[in-house]
Amino acid sequence: MKLTTYTDGGSRGNPGPAATGIVVKDESEKILVAYGEWLGRQTNNFAEYSAIISALKKVKELGATEVHCIADSKLVVEQLNRNWKVKEPTIQKLFIQAWNLMQGFQKVTITHILRTGNKEADAQVNKILDQYSLKH
Repeated sequence: MKLTTYTDGGSRGNPGPAATGIVVKDESEKILVAYGEWLGRQTNNFAEYSAIISALKKVKELGATEVHCIADSKLVVEQLNRNWKVKEPTIQKLFIQAWNLMQGFQKVTITHILRTGNKEADAQVNKILDQYSLKH
């Protein structure tokens, strides 16, 4: 089964309050799950990687054998496609976690999308961040 993930991560301030946004769709573009996760105070790149890691775990739970990951973070996409080096130690750990999860699928493709094409995942991030700001 092939599933597609749309992921986004964001922080208000860098670092600052951070969250992920994940949307998983089946081959007919039907949304299977859409959610966000609170990350505490983190950087934008930490949030972007956390979103892909969460999405990979979720599609594995859903039984995917093939996954197409779509993200608006050029950094995450280029690093996971092995085009850019991973230099920052915290990001190196997240890269390894994502890379190891990717090995659990028959096929993984990772594609960059402009923010304007990633509105559903972005909305999940902002929903979580807005909930946080209401509480604090």
